[in-house]
Amino acid sequence: MEKKYSEQEEQLARFAKALGHPARIAILKYLLAQESCFFGEIHEILPIAKATVSQHLSELKNAGLIQGEIMPPKVRYCINKENWAIAGRLFESFLGQEVRSESVCCK
Repeated sequence: MEKKYSEQEEQLARFAKALGHPARIAILKYLLAQESCFFGEIHEILPIAKATVSQHLSELKNAGLIQGEIMPPKVRYCINKENWAIAGRLFESFLGQEVRSESVCCK
């Protein structure tokens, strides 16, 4: 029997995975603080090697949390506002659920 997850569960899991590293959180915080898209090399701003930044940006882009396009000699990065709003709603809905268990299984 094949188990299926809802589209919202799969999307929430993608966002959660993308947020699962402190470097990605730092990158997102940096991009969120920008008034416009960032043109430049993020590895120059954050204490992360260029190759590592590239991997983290790829994860964030694949999850849909950021957008980026190559504009030689630099790359333009910004938050994907539509997906950022979706992520906010999904996390709020998930984490805002009340714990209903009254068992004392964990202390």
